[in-house]
Amino acid sequence: MSTSHLETVRIDPRFCGPARSGNGGYTAGLVAAALASDQVAAGKPVRVRLRMPPPLTIDLNLTAADGLVQLTGPDGLVAEGGPSDEDLPLVDPVHPDEARAAEASYRGLVNHPFPTCFACGPQNPAGLQLRPGLLGDGRTACRWTPPADLADTDGLIGTPYLWAALDCPGGWAIDLEGRPSVLGQMTTCVDARPPAGEACVVMGRHLGEDGRKTFTATTLYDADGRVLARAAQIWIQVDPAAFR
Repeated sequence: MSTSHLETVRIDPRFCGPARSGNGGYTAGLVAAALASDQVAAGKPVRVRLRMPPPLTIDLNLTAADGLVQLTGPDGLVAEGGPSDEDLPLVDPVHPDEARAAEASYRGLVNHPFPTCFACGPQNPAGLQLRPGLLGDGRTACRWTPPADLADTDGLIGTPYLWAALDCPGGWAIDLEGRPSVLGQMTTCVDARPPAGEACVVMGRHLGEDGRKTFTATTLYDADGRVLARAAQIWIQVDPAAFR
């Protein structure tokens, strides 16, 4: 097996999930962005498994071998990703006004297990500031207008930030007070990347539970209701104190 080194990256504290480790969606998106394959070019799903809490502010190596990309650090394998044939569900959308109204019920404003989370933490002013509120039917909804500093040189939002935006709206479909959880696996298909300033809606849905695992799905829509990206997640129930 021939392994090639792609690049060395560091996860800035801005992109944390729990205070001492990287946001799961953002980290998985780093792996997905490095996966150069026909699968990605064709807009097909990519699956990334997180093997340990992603460490912050240290060198992590992205390497490729046999169609897979691995992210490794001093303590071993952090994440691994590759093509997937998973049929990803769509979460039905709501009007942006309904998404805005749902944000008032966002439970993370009061009791967030990881309040500095890049995607949804109320104590991370440099984060996405998502507020996915429950709709009452197992779905969550919130708005997202991606800022210009998250865009690539083509003006479109970078892959790691799209994965981060698709992460937590699924997590908040879980009872995170009763089942505090972190991302264990995420499978995502990006159909189109939005430009900076595009008014988007992110939807989440609770799909089921199995022991310590919870299954969710998320979908990102543009201002016209067009599907931009969709994802499925597996969450692992944890003791939040172990991540602080």
